[in-house]
Amino acid sequence: MTSDDTTTPQLPPVEDLLDALDLRSVGEARSNSVITAPDGAPEMDLSERSLQLFSGRSQVTPHGRAFGGQVLAQSVIAAGRTVADAGFTTRPIHSLHAYFIRPGDSTHPIEFGVENLRDGNSFSVRRVYAMQYGKTLLSATLSFQEPAEGLDHQAAMPSVPDPDRVRTTAEELEGIDHPAVEHWKRRALDVRTVEGAIYLVPGRQHAAHQNVWMKAVDSLPDDPLLHAAVLAYASDYSLLESVLRRHGLVWADPRLRPASLDHAMWFHRPGRIDDWVLYEQESPSASGGRGLGLGKIFSLDGKLICSVAQEGMVRVKE
Repeated sequence: MTSDDTTTPQLPPVEDLLDALDLRSVGEARSNSVITAPDGAPEMDLSERSLQLFSGRSQVTPHGRAFGGQVLAQSVIAAGRTVADAGFTTRPIHSLHAYFIRPGDSTHPIEFGVENLRDGNSFSVRRVYAMQYGKTLLSATLSFQEPAEGLDHQAAMPSVPDPDRVRTTAEELEGIDHPAVEHWKRRALDVRTVEGAIYLVPGRQHAAHQNVWMKAVDSLPDDPLLHAAVLAYASDYSLLESVLRRHGLVWADPRLRPASLDHAMWFHRPGRIDDWVLYEQESPSASGGRGLGLGKIFSLDGKLICSVAQEGMVRVKE
């Protein structure tokens, strides 16, 4: 469904997200190129490199740009499928490192090429290229590990009000007339910011940290790869808000030019995103038109599920 399709009814938010994550396998591509190096240096033979290819649609956005978290989540699905196809069905994702290279068009399909970098005794590593119109939108490296025993400790979950005591997005936006309000209300995740949302009104305290409760608005299938993908999707929602909050900015500020630059995520323990999770966020630095966000995602019972880091472009044009 494209943004100018007025005849096709909208899917419910979670169905829409699951549909976007249901990538279609479209075969394999092989490179036959050889790079000629300067005299005295060896040639780089790329003739044995191959990519498994997938295709997926985007969720329509008001501004026409594909949501970066969606492309990230689709990359998790694409890489995870190739790991399972290689026979490693018990290896969950443990880390991803991605660069957002250029914005995507939310009205056009995105192609995903997955390169198998290694399948070892314990780890499988994949590189994913998200492409559109022949250009790369995102490049990511993802690693999957066989479950193992070892040392175990974690950071403590912060003490914050329970999610049922925090205002919902709908309550935050009640009575506000803005073009993006309906889009924010129709998201697949229930997002509740403990310190108060900063969609249109800045926070009273200019602090470089906040806490966000998140949960899918409907149940999800019992698929660990899918839950990891949706956690990656949700992790891109609000991590840069700790930068904005520190400087009294809001998402609707017409001067603001935000964009994710890179994103790293470590999956420490299994978790479900259709149960409440707490996303603790902070920004240790902003400089040079960029801001850094760090996050920890905890389950409701205090288990540290993920750690996240993201640097974003945060420019304010006067």
